[in-house]
Amino acid sequence: MRLSALSRSVQGARVVVTGAGSGMGRATAHLFADEGARVLVADRNPSTVQLVVGEILAVHGPDSAVGCSGDVSQPNDRLQIVRTIVEAWGGIDVLVNNAGVSLVSSVFSDDETFLNNWDQTIAINVSAHAHMIRACLPHLLQAPEGGRVVNIASTEAIIATGGLSAYTASKHAVIGLTKSFAVELGRHNVTVNAICPGPIDTAMTAGINDEAKEKYARRKVPIRRYGTPEEVAHMTLNLCLPASSFVNGAAVVVDGAMSVKHG
Repeated sequence: MRLSALSRSVQGARVVVTGAGSGMGRATAHLFADEGARVLVADRNPSTVQLVVGEILAVHGPDSAVGCSGDVSQPNDRLQIVRTIVEAWGGIDVLVNNAGVSLVSSVFSDDETFLNNWDQTIAINVSAHAHMIRACLPHLLQAPEGGRVVNIASTEAIIATGGLSAYTASKHAVIGLTKSFAVELGRHNVTVNAICPGPIDTAMTAGINDEAKEKYARRKVPIRRYGTPEEVAHMTLNLCLPASSFVNGAAVVVDGAMSVKHG
């Protein structure tokens, strides 16, 4: 006999994961599928969508995943993502806004580079989050266990790196968006939370050589290593459990204590 009353199962949940073709998004899609959810894999690269969907179907069977390629900064692509999952499974229980870019935006960049990189970063990292939430909202409001939204921010929402002003500004904005929508949607049984990953081994950090990563981790991260995409995915999953219904408007840091280390 169980003494606890709250469920830690996402069995059967209908989940949208954007930017699911690689890194944290791919790990998140895999983890939800492993835990019995049905996952829509969304990414702007059609080949990676096909790859990740194929990986999930091979393990969990024909009703475990569907794919949709598209750019979340484009209105028609966002609507197609929603249509695809609703046509497959009749609704949406969870939205993970993971898609993001990190482009150089130094104060010393030339005007064209700065303008293009700034606009693209804000469109994908912030505006698309808000628009995806609104596009999914009619279905999230009907989710039997309550709707769940997780926005993937970054420790750049807390600290800052020179030369990445657009990325840093966008991640600060994601936290503000998360808090505002959490306040507005809480009464409707939809929670909105954010994850702030620190240094994680993903495609975004693949250009950093292993020696530099190791040196950085030893100096900056008390756990003395980079994190893995799956470690972030597990925190994302935790925020989407029925048992997490009172967690709302939080920004959960997953960085090995990097951002709290002094010196």
